[in-house]
Amino acid sequence: MKLVLLLLHLSLAFAQKDPNFASGRSTIVHLFEWKWNDIADECERFLQYQGYGGVQVSPASENLVIPDRPWWERYQPVSYIVNTRSGDEAAFLDMTRRCNAVGVRIYVDVVLNHMTERNGVGTAGSSADRDGRNYPAVPYTTDNFHGECNIDNWQDAAMVRDCELNHLVDLAQDQDSVRSKLIDYLNHLVDLGVAGYRVDAAKLMYPDDLGVIFSSVKNLNTDHGFPDGARPFVYQEVIDFNDDAVKKYEYIGIGNVLEFLAGVNLGNAFQGGNQLASLQNWGTDWGLLESSDAVVFIDNHDNQRTGGSQILTYKNPKPYKMAIAFLQAHPYGTTRVMSSYYFDNNDQGPPQDGNGNLISPTINDDNTCGNGYACEHRWREIYAMVGFRNTAEGTGIENWWSNGAQQIAFSRGNRGYVAFTIDGDLNQHLNTGLPAGTYCDVISGDLINGACTGKSITVGDDGYADIYIGIEEMDGVVAYHVNAKL
Repeated sequence: MKLVLLLLHLSLAFAQKDPNFASGRSTIVHLFEWKWNDIADECERFLQYQGYGGVQVSPASENLVIPDRPWWERYQPVSYIVNTRSGDEAAFLDMTRRCNAVGVRIYVDVVLNHMTERNGVGTAGSSADRDGRNYPAVPYTTDNFHGECNIDNWQDAAMVRDCELNHLVDLAQDQDSVRSKLIDYLNHLVDLGVAGYRVDAAKLMYPDDLGVIFSSVKNLNTDHGFPDGARPFVYQEVIDFNDDAVKKYEYIGIGNVLEFLAGVNLGNAFQGGNQLASLQNWGTDWGLLESSDAVVFIDNHDNQRTGGSQILTYKNPKPYKMAIAFLQAHPYGTTRVMSSYYFDNNDQGPPQDGNGNLISPTINDDNTCGNGYACEHRWREIYAMVGFRNTAEGTGIENWWSNGAQQIAFSRGNRGYVAFTIDGDLNQHLNTGLPAGTYCDVISGDLINGACTGKSITVGDDGYADIYIGIEEMDGVVAYHVNAKL
């Protein structure tokens, strides 16, 4: 007991909240259901040049093969062998080496709460005996799981953590034998060059158990360019809208927490649910975590399917891009953007051939993707705001302006300036905070050879400029920064 308390104390004192980004980079992109070799290619050909800090990859551990190959089969582990439809361990190691070499980090989605909800065979050929609670490739036996009960009351915190989600057999992380296997898996991923973990279903596990597990994981692998003593970044899935029995604040001593309220707030605002002017104090005043504790996003692979109309996705592109632009322009949190494939039903798996093998995205001449991939991270309005965020790093919000309703603008110190409208033309002479000069709007165009392919503004010696956005324009946002000065 004393050892457990000591380890928990250490986890609280040294929470693993540094994403280990290379200098001058920010933003994690979730390349949902991509193959390892395709991710490596994307790091080298695109992500490094647009300033992305890292990639969240789909679960790497062997998963159950389920008929019709839905996306959620990846969240039913059979063993901790690194072998899935995305590739084997050799391909995974090649990906981390190539991405780290160009300054793009890899964060693995790790499933530690449970195993499968049915019997079958995994992607590496291992057997899953859910009925007998026997997973010989780990190995786990019936003694390593909680009792046979299903979560049916989300206001009962003990039930949430001790019972099964949709009959997924629930691991007992308080057992040393279970902890040791989970730690071994996490350490193996460190050996393979990852920079951290996205922790699936963290709210279904006790924070004390997770604290012991993550404080026991080794430091990052210096062979992949990480400095001595660097700790894996930990960000945890704790769905809490401030009305749940399990609170997100319980997990901030371990690492960062995914702040689901951020996407709900901004999805609502940019669809007119409340006035943009009210976003002036957006952040902790809205019930969000402290900025240093939060990973923020507009949509993810779950809520873009089940979150309802309040969640913006690629299917509603204009307000979606505006919400992401606000998220990236605002200094709050560590940001993550979604990169999806197109889907028509909530179970639909990723692009695949007739044998269930993943199909690679194709890259079009205009930087967009084909072969069924949406690739939002390649939309100019989104990758341009990654560059904006990198440029504005270290500055706060200044020169806030609103019309009291659905038009807003603000600067990030003297480094960047954004403006938004969702109701009527915005046509104002405003203080941008920028040094005098002419600036390219990175939303509508690119700065190429000293010329802008989109809109531009001229800032006077007093910092003021004429800002215009027509309500009928493709995008309801403009963005300027000092690295896009003509």
